[in-house]
Amino acid sequence: MDTASPPSPTEAEDRKLQRRLGFWSLLAAGVGSVIGSGWLYAAMYAAKAAGPASLLSWVVGGVLMLLVALVYAELGMAQPESGGLVRYPLYSHGRLAATVIGLAMWLSYVGNPPTEAAGVVQYAATWLPGVFDAATGSLTPAGIGLAVLLMAGFVLLNYYGVVWFARANNAITAFKVLVPLATVVLLLLSGFDHRAGAQGMTNWVAHGGFAPMGYPAALGAVASAGLIFAYTGFRNIVELSGEAAHPRRDIPRALVATILLSILLYLALQSAFVVALPAALLHAGWQGLNLKSPFADLAQLLGLSWLYWLLMADAMVSPSGSAIVFTSANARNLFGVAKNGLLPAALMQVHPASGVPRRALLLNLLIGVAFLLPLPSWHAIVRPLSALIVFTFSIGAVSLPVFRASGRTATGARLRGMRLIAPLAFVISSLVIYWAGWKVLAPTVPVMLLALLWYLLQGARTARRGLRGWFDAADWRAGSWLLVYVALLYALAWLGSADGGHRFGLGLGSVLTTLVSLGCYRWGVRAGMRHVGIRASA
Repeated sequence: MDTASPPSPTEAEDRKLQRRLGFWSLLAAGVGSVIGSGWLYAAMYAAKAAGPASLLSWVVGGVLMLLVALVYAELGMAQPESGGLVRYPLYSHGRLAATVIGLAMWLSYVGNPPTEAAGVVQYAATWLPGVFDAATGSLTPAGIGLAVLLMAGFVLLNYYGVVWFARANNAITAFKVLVPLATVVLLLLSGFDHRAGAQGMTNWVAHGGFAPMGYPAALGAVASAGLIFAYTGFRNIVELSGEAAHPRRDIPRALVATILLSILLYLALQSAFVVALPAALLHAGWQGLNLKSPFADLAQLLGLSWLYWLLMADAMVSPSGSAIVFTSANARNLFGVAKNGLLPAALMQVHPASGVPRRALLLNLLIGVAFLLPLPSWHAIVRPLSALIVFTFSIGAVSLPVFRASGRTATGARLRGMRLIAPLAFVISSLVIYWAGWKVLAPTVPVMLLALLWYLLQGARTARRGLRGWFDAADWRAGSWLLVYVALLYALAWLGSADGGHRFGLGLGSVLTTLVSLGCYRWGVRAGMRHVGIRASA
């Protein structure tokens, strides 16, 4: 006689997901997400913000993403689950933390497909007039309409199952890797032979030196210039971990390989961009850079016609390929938010035949369209999202020791060095948020407030229905540290920014941010351990 209890609704939906992704598909999902519109635009915005010191920006951003990736590698091994990024805070710190992080993460990542679509249209403006207004730096109504059609296509490629998605992405990723590599080689060569006026190595020290805007600008560029956005594709490996065939073996390998390859690629692209710039483009300094289609325009100026056309073709493929992966992962993200009880249960339903949460796909499409209306350009969407993404990543470092202490992480699923890596990832995440500056952070405040308001509304709704689980004292104790942490970082960013209170500079502000983040990290870990202990004995 079978005495096994029937699966819960969330377990029943999880079982419909198809566990068919191997290492190469996971690696292609990570690399395919990283090589999107970020590589086409971020090098110019980084150079514009920091000059040649933008290389430092890429290193800092890459180190942060590597530390965060290692944290999520262990979490993904311990609990391979589609939508895991928004589920882990629930397991370690309860509903309050899961609501703030889950909704903020969902809203930050659902902006990726419209960003990629905007990037495609912006590049297409070179041969498709009337879709982008260079004077305002925004898509026209026709351009927005074209971007919406592209987003609908991304959804269609994910609608019929993970196998369709994997096959399409593996093929696209191979092409996407070759084009940036060819761009690096040809632009570096043009810099050394000074083709068509490329200034070569002199650009590293001319026009104000290596750090013409100062080293603080290089640190601030990590979040404000789209670098974090360019790196964050690695998280899609975690979001798809519930569909991995061998998660403990393949997830950490795919995560680390994706970040290391990304760091090398972006450093090479930034170097190639700097040395290939003609002096005429820098007559107003680095901040005067203004290329509509950065790498393609540069190739055209240097007389590399075939590279120009290859880049224009890739400008359609790279962002589209990245958006296909993000569309898939974002559906799992929303699936996880619904499993947390924060959105209607209908959104966590998985279509039995395809193994895809189709309703989540369609809702994300509608939210993505809403992003394009007030933010009709690549950079307009990326600036606030990058800082919000770092916020949502930081809690993984706090969840990790709680998972270990509770026994959720088996001994064989533990990575070495996490006692140092986890707090270091949390501190560096906090510093990147502070360095972004108040102007970048201010638009994220409503998102955080909306997440808290949603938690309160959900609590009021469940209380009226006589249900328990919200407004629980233990839940508030487990999540209150996160509210304090977010509030303190906002206060420090405002006080330390030139566009805020400007009470102290980079050095003192960084020290204060480090101390605050270490204190909140310790508080968060202890709060999570108490929460897990309470739940385990309930």
